[in-house]
Amino acid sequence: MRYRFLPALGILGTAIALTGCQASPIEPAGAVQAPITIATIPLGDDPTQANPIEAFAGLLEKETGRDVEVTDVPDYLSVVEAIRGDHVDIGIMSGFPSALAVNTGEVDSLMAWAGSDDPVSTCVVLDNSPVQRLEDLRGKTVAFADQASSSGYFMPVYMLDEAGLKKGEDYEAIFAGGHEGSFAALKQGQVDAACTAVMLTELGAPMFPFAEGEWRGIGESPAMDVMGSVLSRQSLDAETRAALQDALPKVFSEENAEALGALGKGFIGLEEIMDPDPAIFDSFAEIAAVADVKLEDLG
Repeated sequence: MRYRFLPALGILGTAIALTGCQASPIEPAGAVQAPITIATIPLGDDPTQANPIEAFAGLLEKETGRDVEVTDVPDYLSVVEAIRGDHVDIGIMSGFPSALAVNTGEVDSLMAWAGSDDPVSTCVVLDNSPVQRLEDLRGKTVAFADQASSSGYFMPVYMLDEAGLKKGEDYEAIFAGGHEGSFAALKQGQVDAACTAVMLTELGAPMFPFAEGEWRGIGESPAMDVMGSVLSRQSLDAETRAALQDALPKVFSEENAEALGALGKGFIGLEEIMDPDPAIFDSFAEIAAVADVKLEDLG
């Protein structure tokens, strides 16, 4: 394998403040021979388990014939900033960070996956918890993954709001830095519930650290119109764009489902939309507003 991992970029996405990064943009010269560069957040840190990002990089390299370089960044908004600032070519994001990125007018969606009818999020409690339903979280502490996470923030906040619980008024919200951090906080008794993706609870260890009988899921969020997308820098050359649009559906195929693990589970089998119209993300505005985020303010 010729792909390699780079040190994390010094780009910190804080709250929902997207600021442009202008230093060291990617040069277009020799783009067809240059490595394809990807920004991603870490997907688990268990050294005994296969890393789905490594699998993705290898599969993409095979399909494109190009070297692949992967840069780990700390959170979803840092992925957006890495693309927006021309530091990397692409990033794979769920619906909300994709909507935030596209709304800036400085990031393209190369390919999107249409939504399914399945609920996106649930809130996990320990099996011995007195919490039996969402309404029981009134006055409790709830862990969320990341301030730009679809399944770990936006959708569960909307779900709780629909149950009559207002963020910041009826429950205390904390951000754990990722789904893994949310689970750790719940396991250690630091929070009463951890809101996360339904699909992570289905994957089991190491992505979901609770065994059967140790946890319960309460509540289910609505589905999303767009499950996610592959974001790209607007300066991406036509040859690389075409190579990626040809390769990505082949990479995210059923035969690669096991290798891609959590990275592929939410996308494989869904309708793929090439060069989607930005309007497909319009439905996210209402849900984002419940979390006190206005997409129109992020341009």
